[in-house]
Amino acid sequence: MIGLDTNVLVRYLREDDEAQAARAAALVDSAIERGEALFVSHIVLCELVWVLTAGYRLSKAEVLATVRSLVSAAELVIEEADEVRRALARHEAGKGDFADYLIGGRAVARGCQRVATFDRALLSEPEFFSP
Repeated sequence: MIGLDTNVLVRYLREDDEAQAARAAALVDSAIERGEALFVSHIVLCELVWVLTAGYRLSKAEVLATVRSLVSAAELVIEEADEVRRALARHEAGKGDFADYLIGGRAVARGCQRVATFDRALLSEPEFFSP
């Protein structure tokens, strides 16, 4: 299995640098031809959401659709894909960022009662509280 860094995934998805996009596509295509999975971590997904939102100015709906397509791609292994799906659904309906919902979901799934935050947008969410 090969792990993908955010920059490789961005080049593959956005094709904004011709040379790097070609190298990223060759890597992905080669792995698929060999039947080898490609791993995408939570950190990479959080960075990807930030880059697509802040750097490429994609809408929330466009970013959600992009990440959902990655989660459903057969050739990718997404770290804790069910947690990612839940965070995406919560992000779509809520005021917090994708990373916030992933943080909250992971903490609760690992036995935390709640997550302390100073982010006011999250204080209406059940797993977050202000210290």
